[in-house]
Amino acid sequence: MDYNNDKRTVMTLDAGGTNFVFSAIQGGKEVIEPISLPSNASNLDKCLETLVVGFEKVKAALPEKPVAISFAFPGPADYPNGIIGDLGNLPSFRGGIALGPMLEEKFNLPVFINNDGDLYAYGEALAGYLPFINQLLEEAGSPKRFKNLVGFTLGTGFGAGIVRNGELFIGDNSGAGEVWLLRNKLNPEMNAEEGVSIRAVQREYANQVGISFEDAPTPKDIFEIASGKLDGNKEAALNAYKRMGEVLGDAIGNVLTLIDGIAVIGGGVSGAASLFLPAMMEEINSNYKNYNGDVYRRLAVSAFNLEDEKDLELFKKGDSKEITVPGSSKKIMYDPMSRVGVGISKIGTSKAVALGAYAFALNNLK
Repeated sequence: MDYNNDKRTVMTLDAGGTNFVFSAIQGGKEVIEPISLPSNASNLDKCLETLVVGFEKVKAALPEKPVAISFAFPGPADYPNGIIGDLGNLPSFRGGIALGPMLEEKFNLPVFINNDGDLYAYGEALAGYLPFINQLLEEAGSPKRFKNLVGFTLGTGFGAGIVRNGELFIGDNSGAGEVWLLRNKLNPEMNAEEGVSIRAVQREYANQVGISFEDAPTPKDIFEIASGKLDGNKEAALNAYKRMGEVLGDAIGNVLTLIDGIAVIGGGVSGAASLFLPAMMEEINSNYKNYNGDVYRRLAVSAFNLEDEKDLELFKKGDSKEITVPGSSKKIMYDPMSRVGVGISKIGTSKAVALGAYAFALNNLK
């Protein structure tokens, strides 16, 4: 489906704990100025009223009727049925709120709600990183193409979404891709999110410097300290991102063992990729040992850092060669190099989520 040239319009929402930002997308682009309203998170009636008013304002600003409403909303939730569970940052949602059915009744439109990590991955798979990589492979003359992607988001939390052969994998309980609950390699009694998030970088820097967590700089400032652009403990800043990279690499390695596809990273902390990618890739490509002392790779495939120019060239080149079909003179291209790649989003997390919401709606309407 050519989402960039589709003339249908979908109303969307960026649901934060403080503000709800409403918009609409047509042809893969926003077609109105976003409308921001206070979420009224502590009052359910006001919160639901805000959702209705926001979409009414969007609808009134559109020149033609939209075909659907599609957006990301925090979980836990039964996303296929549009029911939101007990939310942490929206305390008024308790006991199960049938948000999707309510909006469908109000606007007489199909409503699609998903996790932001899922929609991020879906946007990257259909209109972002996956087609970008496959285009590079095509231009390089490689027969290799990728159909599977896992998208990771690094920010306040650690999230992910999985796309298999163009379809979003949600799971039987809307719980697929909950990578934040993977084990933390450096602190096995904790989950991975405590090592891969904004607070993880701040806490590690604070611990190494000997200050309280409350007094820790922002991850952006820690990045600037590590880059020598701000005063501070440069070694501690570098170590904070290095340790995050190791925990992240362990999580990504575990996921790629199951998914066997492209991994793309987004979210606010991804801006510090130059500091955590080396440790991340070292962990992904690390080795195991058995009881006899034999060494073998943790991944059955080779993982490439697609942000590194040399790695990217090797990834694109592969090991392509012509082989002859037995019993004939026909020759075909064969690339025996089993490989996956990890890179940073080229379109940005917010755009990927919005495109994911848009594409998900259109894909389910066809």
